[in-house]
Amino acid sequence: MSIVVLDGYALNPGDLSWEALQQYGTVMVYDRTAEQDTVERAQNADIVLTNKTILDADKISRLPKLKYIGVLATGYNVVDIEAARKRGIVVTNIPAYSTASVAQMVFAHLFTITNRVEHYTQQIREGKWCSSPDFCYWNTPLIELCNKKIGIIGLGNIGQAVARIALALGMEVWAMSSKSDKQLSAMSIHKATLTELLSKCDVVSLHCPLTPDTQHLINAETLQLMKPSCILINIGRGPLVHESDLAQALNEHKLAAYCADVLSVEPASENNPLLTAHNTYLTPHIAWATKEARTRLLHICIENIKNYINGTPKNVINP
Repeated sequence: MSIVVLDGYALNPGDLSWEALQQYGTVMVYDRTAEQDTVERAQNADIVLTNKTILDADKISRLPKLKYIGVLATGYNVVDIEAARKRGIVVTNIPAYSTASVAQMVFAHLFTITNRVEHYTQQIREGKWCSSPDFCYWNTPLIELCNKKIGIIGLGNIGQAVARIALALGMEVWAMSSKSDKQLSAMSIHKATLTELLSKCDVVSLHCPLTPDTQHLINAETLQLMKPSCILINIGRGPLVHESDLAQALNEHKLAAYCADVLSVEPASENNPLLTAHNTYLTPHIAWATKEARTRLLHICIENIKNYINGTPKNVINP
């Protein structure tokens, strides 16, 4: 059995081990694979693992030995699922490995706005506290989250984890979700339409999947529904927001802040308007990347392969 990892560096930059894969065959790990090299590198592979390297219909058609594609992520848009199905190639993904880490990042971003720890650390380094006439020093608003309303769009594993943390902080949680009023009530969550959620909430956090219906869900029209004091958080997918509309709203002070771990094009394009928009706080797609989450991801990946070889595949996208 030949196993090829096309882009293993993001998952394992050197602090984890691929050794457990070797019990299932010969393993070749590439840190990154350029598009023009994909077919050559995977030519003789029975199993291909990919994170962001694209396996479209054309490439799949040119890999005659391929029997299994393991996506090293939850999202699987990098694989042409229908082309794989027609060939009888099993495709699996890695669900729910990063729930705790992503939910944690939501609040890391939120606390950046409400408590400004990094800002005040720098202010102290610049001597501002030392020269203060008072025992305390602040020059930004400081915000308590208790009793604030947070709106969660999408209430899957991550959305629910965010809701639990918010409730622990004393926040009032609203959600746009397919779950029933009764289900949400049992979780102490208020069900809301998009209009209600955007207009009522002090914080809005995006956790819905990216689909034709949710692409640019936040746009010039929906931004007008939001309070100027609202904090928008996107740790989901970059294209959930219309970036030009959002940048304009931020620069015109129609929104308090935007916090995101994702952009529509990654790595970031130098001309992305959010890179310079007012009160925008960005991290470079790292919410999933704690060592704990990556360890879980690799473990589930290996279990997926084990189950496939044993004839009981799990986490199959194209049954």
